[in-house]
Amino acid sequence: MITKTNSMKLQLLHSTIFLLNFIASTHGAISPEVYWKIKLPNAQIPKVIKDLLPQTDDDILGTTKKVYYGLHQHGAWIFHAATDDEIREIKTENPSQSDHQDNFLYKPYFFEKELVKGKVINFPSLKNKNEAPFWPRKFVESIPFSSKKIPQILNYFSINNNSKDAKTIEETVKVCEEPAMKGEKRKCATSLESMVDFGIFMLGTNNVKVVTTEVQGENQMVQKYTIKEVELMADGLNMICHKLNYAYAVHFCHGGGGTKTYMVSMIGVDGTKVKAVSICHKDTSLWNPKGLPFVVLNAKPGAPSICHYLQDDQIVFLPSVS
Repeated sequence: MITKTNSMKLQLLHSTIFLLNFIASTHGAISPEVYWKIKLPNAQIPKVIKDLLPQTDDDILGTTKKVYYGLHQHGAWIFHAATDDEIREIKTENPSQSDHQDNFLYKPYFFEKELVKGKVINFPSLKNKNEAPFWPRKFVESIPFSSKKIPQILNYFSINNNSKDAKTIEETVKVCEEPAMKGEKRKCATSLESMVDFGIFMLGTNNVKVVTTEVQGENQMVQKYTIKEVELMADGLNMICHKLNYAYAVHFCHGGGGTKTYMVSMIGVDGTKVKAVSICHKDTSLWNPKGLPFVVLNAKPGAPSICHYLQDDQIVFLPSVS
């Protein structure tokens, strides 16, 4: 039996939920952090996001206008042919002449069967160091983001047309305009709010878990890591957001293919402790046959499940099991 008091409480609760949803829909009135908490009440904001959120509008207005760069971007580029620069980056200085597989300093891609406890891998730090700050959606929506408006973008950020930064801006915008592959959904999230919205759309629920790679240590040298534990977190739909080089936080978010998501605990020879998110793609038939994964693994599209680790500023949305 519902009493008058309980009825009033239910009405108040419904009114509060309606008000919060209304505020969330008029996103310009609230901060990105509050928007996250309203839209994803059961998901904690990862530290890599929280540390780069503005506290006030003055933080945005006082931000130095520049392009921010990370150290690695392998995870986002599985659909284009590998460039000479990408291959050169992971080649050893003194390659073996007898074994193709020994020619790599490290492999950014590997087969799922290699995710086993006790496995020793050669790998660089998973800290990406792209410190581009998140800007509220109300700010980024007032700035052009289109290959047709590159001059206006460069002018806004006071970037020289012939500079490296100008080329980076243009490349990132063009990547964001590429059409999705068959069976894939993608979006470049130019704000935390748009990332949250796309994550809910992708997974069909706001009951999600959000995970990132965590690194205890700053060593950027390539070193040997020993896998201590492998945990399967999800087998199925997810959304992965790769941070791109830009003047504020822009993430290439995509999903739709069959994937497995693992959390891999490992330790480096220097004592660096890592909890690394690993994404394994079960269907690679639509990947570019000249792409970096196949160059590294000497394989072809349709090969057994291919995996890669995510740097610490790449974000994974998973349906929560709780």
